[in-house]
Amino acid sequence: MTTLKSKLHDDLTAAIKARDELTSSTLRLTLSAVAYEETAGKTARELSDDEVLKVIVREAKKRREAAEAFDKGGRADSAERERAEGEVLARYLPQQLSDEELTAIVADAVAEVKAAGAEGPKAMGAVMKIVKPKVGDRAEGGRVAAAVKSLLVG
Repeated sequence: MTTLKSKLHDDLTAAIKARDELTSSTLRLTLSAVAYEETAGKTARELSDDEVLKVIVREAKKRREAAEAFDKGGRADSAERERAEGEVLARYLPQQLSDEELTAIVADAVAEVKAAGAEGPKAMGAVMKIVKPKVGDRAEGGRVAAAVKSLLVG
């Protein structure tokens, strides 16, 4: 078992013993998603830490989107629950980049692309190709895209 997956299991056990319903239900759902990913496809396999992290990132994104949908639907209690579950999952995610750090990375990439001759909104794809590997899971795609757009247009 990978170290991240075993940490999830250990934390689930601790949450159950502490009768922490929010954490235990969130970790159960996440471990279920990991198990599903392991059995998806033609053969069952053990996920690496990076693959488990991708599942956690995907689950956290689902929580954010669900919270927004509940807010729009006027269901503040459900939205709050989704945000709380997202905070539980955030403990397992890498430290997110600050807006300043993200802007600095994007500015370097924009300068690099402009030096190669591409400018304006058409350069978005080229900039994203440079930025995405540097940022990885430390910033949500929407945040990265917004930063790239603002610097390309501005």
